[in-house]
Amino acid sequence: MTIVVDASVALKWVLPEDYSGLADKLLSERLIAPPLWLMEGANALWRNVRTGKINADDAGRLFRELSSAPVAMVHADDDVSKALDLANRLSHPVYDCIYIVLAQREDTYVVTADRRFADLAAKFPEVAGNIRLLESTA
Repeated sequence: MTIVVDASVALKWVLPEDYSGLADKLLSERLIAPPLWLMEGANALWRNVRTGKINADDAGRLFRELSSAPVAMVHADDDVSKALDLANRLSHPVYDCIYIVLAQREDTYVVTADRRFADLAAKFPEVAGNIRLLESTA
């Protein structure tokens, strides 16, 4: 089965965080994501540099690792309008909603480590089946 992963999960492949082991288990699946996932990953690495958790050299190395992860990028340009509609219904950012719309198009689900996002989406029957919290995939 194909699974959509978001950047919150992908970062656990390169940074030791809670549930990194569960994220690693996903690497044996067929993974897809919109190209946005790499930009979000790079931004999170930058935030880690800013907070002193890693240095700039580490960020560059970790980004190279992240960009070589076995995630097929699926362009979602045609999904942006639907993601905007969903963002308005959920009152949540478009950049997260694009993952759900991609999952719906591919008849699958998103795995996220973002509890707030997963909990919010679970309240909406039209998308509840398209999102799973990483820690619940054990």
